[in-house]
Amino acid sequence: MGAHPFLLRLGIEHPILLAPMAGAGGTPELAAAVSNTGGLGAWGGAYAKPDDIAATIRRMRQLTQRPFNINLFAGGYQTDRKIDPRPMLEIVSEAHARLGLPPPVLPAVPADPFDAQLEAVLEERPPVFSFTFGVPSPAQIAALKKRGIAMIGTATTAQEARQLQQAGVDAIAAQGAEAGAHRGSFAAPFEESMVPLATLLREICASTALPVIACGGLMDGRDIAKAMALGAAAVQLGTAFLSCPESGAAPAYKQALLEAKTDTTVITRAFSGRPARGLTNRFIAMVAGKEDTILPFRQQNDLTRPMRNAAGQQGVADFISLWAGQGVARSRALPAADLLKTLIDEMLRAEVARP
Repeated sequence: MGAHPFLLRLGIEHPILLAPMAGAGGTPELAAAVSNTGGLGAWGGAYAKPDDIAATIRRMRQLTQRPFNINLFAGGYQTDRKIDPRPMLEIVSEAHARLGLPPPVLPAVPADPFDAQLEAVLEERPPVFSFTFGVPSPAQIAALKKRGIAMIGTATTAQEARQLQQAGVDAIAAQGAEAGAHRGSFAAPFEESMVPLATLLREICASTALPVIACGGLMDGRDIAKAMALGAAAVQLGTAFLSCPESGAAPAYKQALLEAKTDTTVITRAFSGRPARGLTNRFIAMVAGKEDTILPFRQQNDLTRPMRNAAGQQGVADFISLWAGQGVARSRALPAADLLKTLIDEMLRAEVARP
């Protein structure tokens, strides 16, 4: 079977994309290792300043001659939601005390940085740009097209996929309910958008003409072969790559992934203010039943950052956002290039074995 036209458009050899993990987990080195092995590496710049995004794109070009993807949050900020911060400050204070940190300071409600961040992307022209939590404006989509940047939008429902097709994206990342980290829902409440990946693939493939990238709980070559058999043009994996040495995840985070014997993931807003899937831990338990005290995205994220960073440095998994998909129990610690080659071998074997 020849390569899918979408892979040819991206200029990649294998139908495997690295999920763009904003924050510590994703690194230019991890992205470059995936790109250099024939997949599409990715770096999530959602929490980075425009200058840092530009510098990272330039760094990526030093690390790889192959195509790569830069990802941003196109929406999701809740700048108008007012919540009394005192109850949440009390909870975070308790975590700070356990970690030997001074009491937390309430961060300002940040403005949405997307417009300024996108300017850096337009200036540097990475080969691929992907986004989640919404849809860029028609003018922004036009500017990306004018620069020849391939665009991937994230959908958690067929309705979102149709909106993305109408907006003019080149492909759709179909984020199944099994996926780790933040839910990309934007057209309906996330509770109504928790569609299992197999169902989501069928629905999106039936309702749009665009190439579809399967995301959510995929950990090995058999998972990839199944997704491709359901109509996916490619797959995107995040959790599978978090245990790689090139990943920036804290050692305690990697250990938690590798020690997971079953799926203990939950959807929580505790760390960032936005629903995200991760391994359950003490901080999630501390916020349980008090969800109405969670601050808006991304003020909650900024409030919990010192706690998460200190916990990562101290090796305390209880206070880290341990984002992971539902396939976490099949995590393995391999260099990214070796993992990608293993995934391809497993996928080819699974395809041969299928009747």
